[in-house]
Amino acid sequence: MPQERLGATTLKGNPLTLVGPELRAGEKAPGFTVVGNDLKEVTLAASAGKVRLISVVPSLDTPVCDAQTRRFNQEAANLGDVAILTISMDLPFAQKRWCGAAGVDKVLTLSDHRDASFSQAYGTLIKELRIDSRAIFVVDGRDTIRYVEYVKEVADHPNYEAALAAAKGALTATA
Repeated sequence: MPQERLGATTLKGNPLTLVGPELRAGEKAPGFTVVGNDLKEVTLAASAGKVRLISVVPSLDTPVCDAQTRRFNQEAANLGDVAILTISMDLPFAQKRWCGAAGVDKVLTLSDHRDASFSQAYGTLIKELRIDSRAIFVVDGRDTIRYVEYVKEVADHPNYEAALAAAKGALTATA
């Protein structure tokens, strides 16, 4: 039975349960399988050797998730060879539509709707809603987690500056 963390996140102050482990910097990044906008499977191993900034959002069609994904898309030019992945439970069709409408072309949006492989491995699955909680992970080229932020309140923004600094740091460390 997967680990459950009651109250690990809230929505408008109401406690919710996250399913899966609470990952920490220094741990090995768990593998996962998600679905790309082209309906093909994407794994962590697909970007092996690269620094990855993984931005996890409940749904691209909400204001904070929209802003978070746009922000990382804008910052991509300053990050060099960092792969930016945005993962949600949104269907791949919805993600593709959203990216086109938002002009987002530097962030790879990935859907975990099929089996919650990422969400359960990274501890972001909200049990009560079967969507992801907001979180950020930076994984270096050796698949070591360099930065973790589980945003306590789902409606709040993550710490963009800390995540971006961690990604730049991971890039420098693996150069």
